[in-house]
Order: sequence, then C-alpha cells, then structure tokens
Amino acid sequence: MRFRLTGNRRWSFAHAFTLIELLVVIAIIAILAALLLPVLSRAKMRAQTAACLNNLEELEQCCHLYSNDFNDYLVPNQVGGFVSAPTTNDVLSSVTNVNSWCPGLAPYDTTPGNVEIGLLFPYDKSTAIYHCPADLSTVDGYPDLPRTRSYCMDISLGCADTASTYYKYTDILQQSPDHLFVFIDTQENDIYDATFGIFSADSYYADYWLDVPADRHDQGANLSFADGHVEHWSWRAPKITYGPFWPADSTGDLQDLQKLQQYIKPGVEEF
Repeated sequence: MRFRLTGNRRWSFAHAFTLIELLVVIAIIAILAALLLPVLSRAKMRAQTAACLNNLEELEQCCHLYSNDFNDYLVPNQVGGFVSAPTTNDVLSSVTNVNSWCPGLAPYDTTPGNVEIGLLFPYDKSTAIYHCPADLSTVDGYPDLPRTRSYCMDISLGCADTASTYYKYTDILQQSPDHLFVFIDTQENDIYDATFGIFSADSYYADYWLDVPADRHDQGANLSFADGHVEHWSWRAPKITYGPFWPADSTGDLQDLQKLQQYIKPGVEEF
C-alpha cells in the first residue's frame, strides 16, 4: 500500500500487487487447476461413454428394424479380413462385400461413403452413430482425418463366413438374447472390417484373441445386446493388439476374454 497526492492535494490510496503477491495468486490458480482438471477429465470421459452407449443403442435399434422388414433375418455381417492360423507372419486379406451392415475397412475409409451404403444406414441416416467420440484414431496416411467407424458386429450373428452363426432372431435359442452381444467398441489398432471375430470357449484357440475390444473408456468398452440393451464393461487388463491371432497376455486379459466368450454363440468359429 502506498500514498499518492492527487491534483487537489488530497491524499488517496492506490494499491499495487507486489511480486510475492502475484506469485501467491499464480500458485493458488495452479492448485485450483490441478484439482479441477481431473474432475473435468472424468466428466468428459463419462459424457463420451454415455454418447458411445447411445450410438450402440441406435445401431441395435436399426438391426431390429431391419429384421422386421426382412422376415426376421439378421442384417448380413461381413468378414473382410482373415488369416489361416495364429502365427505372427500371417497377413490380413481383404474381402469386398457391399452386402453388409457396414462395408469398408475402418483404417482406410477416407469418407463416410461405406457407412452410407451399409444396410443399416436407411434406418438412421446419421454417420455419427458409427463412431465413438472417445476414438481419436485417424485414417491411415491422413493424420488429421478421423475415422468413420469404431464398432464391429459379433461374428455370432449374420456372418456367412463362419461355420456357426445365427441368421434370424428366432434362431437365438441356445441362450437368452440379453446374453448375446451384437455390437462392440473395438480397439483402434485392431479394427479392420465390420465383423468382430472371437473364438468360442470350447475352441482349440480359446485362449487367443482374434479381434480385440477397446479400452478407451477408463479401461473398458461398450457393448449392445440382442435384446436391445447396452452395457459398459470394465476390463481387468489393458487391451493391446499384437496382430491377428494373439494369446491373452496376462491372467486378467484371459479372464476378460473368457467373460466375452460367455456372450457369443456356443461353438462359433471363423473357419
């Protein structure tokens, strides 16, 4: 605090911050920011999870509308990439199949064109419902271009490339529809075609991941189910992909795989 003489010779007070006072204010702001940022981050994550769940619920409703229009048949679910056996030298081979709920290959689609020619698009003409808001991955070779799709459909349903799959809703007799997942949030480094491949619990490769779910929702993923409901699942272990056909890399990872296997068609195989 200091005194200043005004033009009319009266004394007044003029306040100026000292360096120490400024440093104290800056420190307080930094502490408040440090306390608020985690809260804001968690709030943003919850909002993204809720939006992702809403996307999956919309896609699930589209599936039911499609079946209503096509005599109970499930929407076709393509396999666009596969390997012959679990070795690190196997490479994906592309299969073109436009007769699918969503054609195309997520890492390479530079436009929403493949989403728009998909068989579910007429039931909800919003390309946004195909993309998880927490998915920050971009199109290969285009670092500023977000991908158009984050989700895959369970190989248990409508997939002609597997020896065992459901083709109609009324075929789902071995398990309750609320115990069969349909769409799943897929790991951004693993997603390729629109089909989520997974081996059944009684398979020779039961301990291997074929496709890997996402873990971008606080080490968790979102799923929809054949009865129409959606869920958020938390994983015991982070989800990392090492390429096609890779064994679960920890006890927690294997437990996550085994949990997911309980929600597919028994005996399903991609061979």
